Amino acid sequence: MQKNRDGEKDGRDLSLQIEGRNAVLEAFRSGRTIDKLFVQKGCQDGPVQTIVREAKKRDTILEFVDKERLSRLSVTGRHQGVIAFVAAYEYAEVEEMLALAKEREEPPFLILLDNIEDPHNLGAIIRTANLAGAHGVIIPKRRAVGLTAVVAKTSAGALNYTKVAKVTNLARTIEELKEKGIWFVCADMKGRTMYEADMKGPIGLVIGSEGEGVGRLVKESCDFTVGIPMKGQIDSLNASVAAGILAYEIVRQRMS
Repeated sequence: MQKNRDGEKDGRDLSLQIEGRNAVLEAFRSGRTIDKLFVQKGCQDGPVQTIVREAKKRDTILEFVDKERLSRLSVTGRHQGVIAFVAAYEYAEVEEMLALAKEREEPPFLILLDNIEDPHNLGAIIRTANLAGAHGVIIPKRRAVGLTAVVAKTSAGALNYTKVAKVTNLARTIEELKEKGIWFVCADMKGRTMYEADMKGPIGLVIGSEGEGVGRLVKESCDFTVGIPMKGQIDSLNASVAAGILAYEIVRQRMS
């Protein structure tokens, strides 16, 4: 396992990067949660094929790249055709979040994130989720940052107390949770003002990235959209800031 002091180098989180066939295979076999696996194109030998089978069995994101790309990703220079990125923390199940809400005798309060690829944003949102009393954070498997060491560091310890689930399809997860009585509100600058929306009951707050926002299918799965009043010259907020404002509007409404 390759680690570096601050968890970041050239924009990448390297603190939980595993290189080499034996090391990666053992990580899979030990049950470690691997967020993403990079495999060198053209590698067809037994050990690499075994690793690929393990990745597919666990529905791990698998990306085949050329040797040059793999070498750029490598820290040790001895990747042997495979590099894996391991989650810093174990993921929870969505059902665990609902069970926590029931245990606290509170209506479920979930935060769902779409297109959040910046680990600092994810870490800050997890911190906000903990302080606002949310029962968990749900992220998609693809096009999203996982639970890296930078996320853990930015969360300022909140990741130790906040459940985070990773799902294959965010829109499908929303539809399944709707059947359990949860309403979903999507953050959108064109939505009605957040003060006009009723967010007291079982609620799922959906936040997208500053650039792309929430994807179309996910937005269409939501029950309504809300916007944050803005008086300045720019028209968007950082994702973690928007999540904080909306989360605390939910807190305010629940306390009133």
